[in-house]
Amino acid sequence: MTTRPTPTQLAWQRDGFALFLHFGVNTFNGREWSDGTLDPTTFAPTDLDARQWVRTAVEAGAGYVVLTAKHHDGFCLWPTATTTYSVASSPWRDGEGDVVAELAEACREADIGLGLYLSPWDRNAACYEDPEAYDAFYLEQLTELCTKYGPLHELWFDGAGSEGRTYDWAAVTAVIAEHQPDAMVFNMGAPTIRWVGNEDGLATDPCWYTVDSTGISIYDDGAAALDRARYLPPECDAPIRRHWFWQPDDLHTLKSREHLLAIWYRSLGLGAGLLLNVPPDRTGRIDPADRARLLEFTAEVERRFSRPFIPLLTTAPDGGVEARFTKPVVLDHLELTEELTDGQFISGHEILADGEVIASGRTVGVRRVHAFPPVEVTKLSLRLAGPGGRLTGLSGFFTGHGAAPALEEQPRSATEKFDDPVH
Repeated sequence: MTTRPTPTQLAWQRDGFALFLHFGVNTFNGREWSDGTLDPTTFAPTDLDARQWVRTAVEAGAGYVVLTAKHHDGFCLWPTATTTYSVASSPWRDGEGDVVAELAEACREADIGLGLYLSPWDRNAACYEDPEAYDAFYLEQLTELCTKYGPLHELWFDGAGSEGRTYDWAAVTAVIAEHQPDAMVFNMGAPTIRWVGNEDGLATDPCWYTVDSTGISIYDDGAAALDRARYLPPECDAPIRRHWFWQPDDLHTLKSREHLLAIWYRSLGLGAGLLLNVPPDRTGRIDPADRARLLEFTAEVERRFSRPFIPLLTTAPDGGVEARFTKPVVLDHLELTEELTDGQFISGHEILADGEVIASGRTVGVRRVHAFPPVEVTKLSLRLAGPGGRLTGLSGFFTGHGAAPALEEQPRSATEKFDDPVH
């Protein structure tokens, strides 16, 4: 069974790659999850530059960014009317600053999407234990974010810490519908995109877009049932280091270029989205080492996939697809794209050269990338399974690499002093 995507869902899927920006009072206190009691005056970036964040995203080829406007500790990166636990109580910009506003302006200037993370769980709000009072509090915060900063590309609702808690999602959905109807909604309430189910950035094959439930968090093996099957393409999130907030002692956990490429093949390459966390440091800028590694990784993606060989696609007599190139070409990668306007249908596929299968898999979706040993071809034959499945495109590449990179074992921090969960 499949359902139809909206045009905004398809546009979001084509964006594919984005940057996550975990930033807040935790950044300045060596914490991942804090309990809402950290002193707001410790939030003191010395050179905050949201344009540098956005410039980094643009140079990396990202379609949007997502900022932790409020993490689980309840500290707000905008001067909210709901609480004093915000940037208004910090020395930054003499208490007159607004991180969300600065990022929104930078995104508008660069024509890149702005996403905001608003944690449902709030460890600072005194009203949190009163569901009715907290729902009103949370709706006020959400309304501020939805009305003061222009169009939002995505609203990110993290289920961590909220296991077993029920919020007024109908009211949340109404606020979004009124003020930000085109924003993608991540995983909770009335979602339009879903969490892939891990924090390693990894999708699986098959990567189905129509589901009847979503995962809650890495701390809950259960699933939240949907009212019906919905088209919810997955977003894979992963940090560029071990931790989500910038930490001073975990530079050695910075993922290698090869590991980031391995994530790329297993997220974007399987038809999911990739939200890679590259957090600002205590200056308020993206750490030079993180920025350099990010751009090293994305430059290699660009090198591999910037010069496609485009064949002519025709329907074969047996109902399959033939791809003919204008001359013999040597390929070691293929990218397939499915027609998704009416939904996702392809459930299996094989690609043959001279009668030999060179690549195969299950779903295709918005993009499916295959790597294989080099082969010289003029024609490829494709067999598709799944009634109604159609390709809209096939591109061939010669990258010099006949296999996807392997995932590497990831190091822990030298002194693992964080008592809180990693995300």
